[in-house]
Amino acid sequence: MFTRGVNMKMVDLKQTFRRENITTRIVSLLFAFLLIGIDRITKWLATVYLNPKQTVEIINIGGVRLLNFTYLENIGAAFSILEGKRIFLILTTGLLITGALIFLLSDRVKSRVIVWALTLVIAGGAGNLIDRVFYGYVVDFIDLRFISFAVFNFADICAVTGSFMLFIYVIKEEINNSRNKKAEIIHEKADE
Repeated sequence: MFTRGVNMKMVDLKQTFRRENITTRIVSLLFAFLLIGIDRITKWLATVYLNPKQTVEIINIGGVRLLNFTYLENIGAAFSILEGKRIFLILTTGLLITGALIFLLSDRVKSRVIVWALTLVIAGGAGNLIDRVFYGYVVDFIDLRFISFAVFNFADICAVTGSFMLFIYVIKEEINNSRNKKAEIIHEKADE
């Protein structure tokens, strides 16, 4: 009788955990759509207001340009690499987004950090994929002048932030696993 009650509670916990996971994933997908919408709006604004002017100075402190909005049509990937490889970029991005979506929606993802990192990667990839499919180029407009850097867009910020979160999470997990293995070895030697 007691074990049956414990088993029922375990089933309830599993169902609650599964419901929470489903809710988190639905919210993350809705958030991805919101981010894609922000990307579309900012690119539309850049196309409408920057294209004729090309560059607009946004932040200038003491004669030092820090931030400009510069309209750019990028037919490659980051830093214009793979320029002219539109089909390859479309297929690669599409496969990466599909893989990230499948992984996000699976029960294998247990960490909320991974969920939100994948959400950002999906949103960023989709934002730029839409440009490549419909226009043949990606609209970039954020131009940091205080460092020598490529012109980028909101989707790039999402994708890079998500990738950075994944990278940090994996490094942190590897460090934790390494520490746990060392602790186990020390524990085993102490038991001998």
